Amino acid sequence: MGARWRFALAVVVLAALMTGPFLLTGAMVWADASEEARDALRALAERWLPLGGVTTVAGFALGIALLARLFRHYVQGLLRMAEGLDVLRRANPGFRVPEEGPREVVTLAQAINRLADERDRLLAELDTRVREARHAVEEERNRLAALMAQLAEAVIVCNAEGRILLYNEAARRLAQSFGDSATVAASGWIGLGRSIHALLDPDLVAHVFESLEVMLEQGEVRPSMQVVTATPAGALVRVRVSPIAGEAAKEQISGYVLMLEDVTDQIEREASRNELLFELTEGNRAAIANIRLAAEMLHLPDVDEAMRARFRAVIAREVEAVSTRLDVASRAFADALRARWPLEPMRGADLLHAAAAYLKRRLDVVLELEILDEELWFEADHFSLLQALAFLAGRLVEDYGVPMLRLRLSGDDRLVYLDLVWSGGSLSNEIVTGWELEPLGLGGTRSPLTLRDVLDRHGAAMWFDREKARHRAFVRLALPRKQSVRLPPSATPAVPALEEGRPEFYDFDLFAWSDKATALEDRSLAELSYTVFDTETTGLDPSGGDEIIQIGATRIVNGRLLKHESFEQLIDPRRPLDPASIAVHHITPEMLEGQPTIEEVLPAFHRFAQDTVLVAHNAAFDMRFLQLKEEKLGVRFDQPVLDTLLLAAFLLPNQEHSLEALAHYFGVRVLGRHTALGDALVTAEIFLKMIPLLAEKGVVTLRQAREASQQTYYARLRY
Repeated sequence: MGARWRFALAVVVLAALMTGPFLLTGAMVWADASEEARDALRALAERWLPLGGVTTVAGFALGIALLARLFRHYVQGLLRMAEGLDVLRRANPGFRVPEEGPREVVTLAQAINRLADERDRLLAELDTRVREARHAVEEERNRLAALMAQLAEAVIVCNAEGRILLYNEAARRLAQSFGDSATVAASGWIGLGRSIHALLDPDLVAHVFESLEVMLEQGEVRPSMQVVTATPAGALVRVRVSPIAGEAAKEQISGYVLMLEDVTDQIEREASRNELLFELTEGNRAAIANIRLAAEMLHLPDVDEAMRARFRAVIAREVEAVSTRLDVASRAFADALRARWPLEPMRGADLLHAAAAYLKRRLDVVLELEILDEELWFEADHFSLLQALAFLAGRLVEDYGVPMLRLRLSGDDRLVYLDLVWSGGSLSNEIVTGWELEPLGLGGTRSPLTLRDVLDRHGAAMWFDREKARHRAFVRLALPRKQSVRLPPSATPAVPALEEGRPEFYDFDLFAWSDKATALEDRSLAELSYTVFDTETTGLDPSGGDEIIQIGATRIVNGRLLKHESFEQLIDPRRPLDPASIAVHHITPEMLEGQPTIEEVLPAFHRFAQDTVLVAHNAAFDMRFLQLKEEKLGVRFDQPVLDTLLLAAFLLPNQEHSLEALAHYFGVRVLGRHTALGDALVTAEIFLKMIPLLAEKGVVTLRQAREASQQTYYARLRY
């Protein structure tokens, strides 16, 4: 029986107690009295009954007021205290029961809060011991997270059904390039718990997984497979897939490791190189045949001089054509080499040591090193710069007979200087400038690259100078300096720690996820994936033409809030904003200029939210805005929806249900209130706090949560 029904019953009982004895006594006296006595009673009643009635009504009203006060303090107060105890026990350990009401209720609240303080002390001691026991595990996890974050390769780990359970920053960046719109924020190509099918063609994935299973069955120890596929944006991606064997049965595949690489440019270069090779072979085949025929004809004795001249002209013409093709191919090959040059941080001292070893094997010259600063860094392609130094050293030794060279490293705040120093004869800047245009080479080897190519790629300059006091000359390469990438010993960090702000890009518990376990509605709330979202709008009337101006969303996977897997996008509504709405969300028309329209944003949000349960606070309002756009944009939000407003009314019928009140009640910190993403994050944390409380009331599955929501008054709201 509800509290209100109990109060009504108490009022009825009070009325019966106040009027029942009087009416019963009157009836008994009337039945026993004679006719004369009854006439006397009538006369008395006519005179005193109004006063008695007023007195009875006043007493009844006073009794109801007293009863209401007792009911509010003792019944409703104890119910609120019980709700607070559930929150304290399962959702917000920092919550304390308000110490208000009669002395007895206050005494009980104080006792409860003392027990809560004692429990917190014991839990703190337990947490300390748990943290100490988990320290080694945390270090290993942090090492893994740091390693994954620093890998240049895109790595994704998924379970046997293709659900993503780990990915690194490189994979996230690669996935962002899959979309065809650079104006819309995160589009949901990748995320924990998402299907790998959002990234790769499902038929291709199925083929690869099945092939790996067959390889494993055939006895291959470390099977792997590599395919190249196209992204929705037209890029080409090479995917290398290796299976992960389960712990229980070594032959059973429990997941897959995928390494992805964008090979669009590489394949285009390979195609260009193949085209170049085809041109060199097929294009020169006819010319070489003509040269061979003309040369054979020149040796015939009966050929006259006029015919010989014609054959010589054929040979000259075809040789010129071959030479032209070779020059074009050489330039194209040099361009391909330049396009592949990676520049990476390098210490100047390391380059000089490598150059000394390289030159000693190739030149008959005495080499000395003069390193004036060990910590001079620059960005370079190691091998091409080594070739440039070798080329310069070779010209000095082979062309000018320099017997001894000094490799010197120095620098200032902006530049790093690499010098080739020698004693004796000098050069001119004209000679050095001429060297820039020659192909690199040493000891008979030649490269299609010139010294100028290397200098331009590194943003470097070269010149000749003298040290007159020491009778020395030098050729100098000047490169832009880069700040040292090495930390001093005192600043070298130990194991990188996973701070709260680091993106949560892994969740190994998802290995146990099985879409085939049960139907979605009968799945446990704790194991479902959710998209918690919120919208900001031009006004409060979706059916009257108001539009969405911002969508913000975050994800919950496997009971964890993934704050860094978020969606946030401003939207140009193409209509004026209600000044009253601006005062709430503080989004001005100027902020919406140049933003994408709902036609671009809503399909991206639909992709972000696919395969999840939608969650919002007062979801009927937000869902109405989405549903009004479905037919026009060809998308449909047909997944289940949960509303934290309805769930709060079910769990806490005696409390306030606004987002701010619930955040305070559950101990959730409010940041970015009345921004779409800020409200979505608050809603998500509140929803996570609700799940154990719902379980306490027997609401465990999605179906039960939806049924519980429909029992509340708010479920009748329509927009």
